[in-house]
Amino acid sequence: MNKINHVAIIMDGNGRWGYKKKKSRNYGHREGLNTVKKIIDETVKNKIHYLTLFAFSTENWKRPKSEITYLFKLLENFLHKKIDDLMRQNIKLKIIGNKKIFSEKLKKILKNSEKKTKNNSGLQINLALNYGFKEELIYSINKMIKYKKKINVKNITDNLYTQNIPDPDILIRTGNTNRISNFMLWQIAYSEIFFVKKLWPDFTKKDYNKIINKYSSIKRNFGGL
Repeated sequence: MNKINHVAIIMDGNGRWGYKKKKSRNYGHREGLNTVKKIIDETVKNKIHYLTLFAFSTENWKRPKSEITYLFKLLENFLHKKIDDLMRQNIKLKIIGNKKIFSEKLKKILKNSEKKTKNNSGLQINLALNYGFKEELIYSINKMIKYKKKINVKNITDNLYTQNIPDPDILIRTGNTNRISNFMLWQIAYSEIFFVKKLWPDFTKKDYNKIINKYSSIKRNFGGL
């Protein structure tokens, strides 16, 4: 049986779900947050140590300004209301991505959330915000140049946003879209990838556990026999 240490999820389909319900994209984003809560609880239950959630990509800035504003307001409210729940569940929060472009208010909220939970030893949630792998790779290489490090696999890995975080065992993408969308391309080199037809708000604990159980029976060779 394969042990699961890290699950990464591309949470796709919120906007389409909202339209499907004859409501707004923002309605879909709000409902998608309820799925996030359920999957966090189920990840804790399964004793998985890392959960990475792709919340906002470097490409998502192309979306309407009103939708972007709503998304970040939703995030601010979630962290404000749920930070005590994260503490009770012994959950550590880490933000991965380029935070420089965010408002001072959001940067402060993110920093405080990371600081408050930094000593928690249970599940670590890596929230990918303004994240894109191509930018992450440039970030890693620039750090190596700055500190005169040799460019090799180990040093690139050690200087990514995900330094000290094991690579995902599983990558899940909902939304009936079979692509990776510039997400953790280095880290998922040997991840088992599951594309799910359901839109993110419809993704259930049962769906999640089905993937976990399927992963347990996969023979993983990592290039060997």
